[in-house]
Amino acid sequence: MTRNLFVCVAVLLALALAGEAFGCPTCKDGVAANDPEGVNLARGYAYSILIMLAMPFTLVGSFGTYVWLEMRRQKRESEAAAAAPPQDPRIS
Repeated sequence: MTRNLFVCVAVLLALALAGEAFGCPTCKDGVAANDPEGVNLARGYAYSILIMLAMPFTLVGSFGTYVWLEMRRQKRESEAAAAAPPQDPRIS
């Protein structure tokens, strides 16, 4: 019984405050003002958030590609060394 009451109060509170949780205040006010500078400011915040979200994937992908390329290079070099005929140490 108390659990259901708690869930109902939590849902009603979330619905009542949903308008206040629209986004960051600067973006909300910038879009609401409908002036070009405010819209550009809000757009700038949105792009910076997207860049911050993409950065970890870019770093991990770049590092993974570097490791993969180095492993391929080492494998090629070891295969080439194994396929090369042994050199006679007296001919140096």
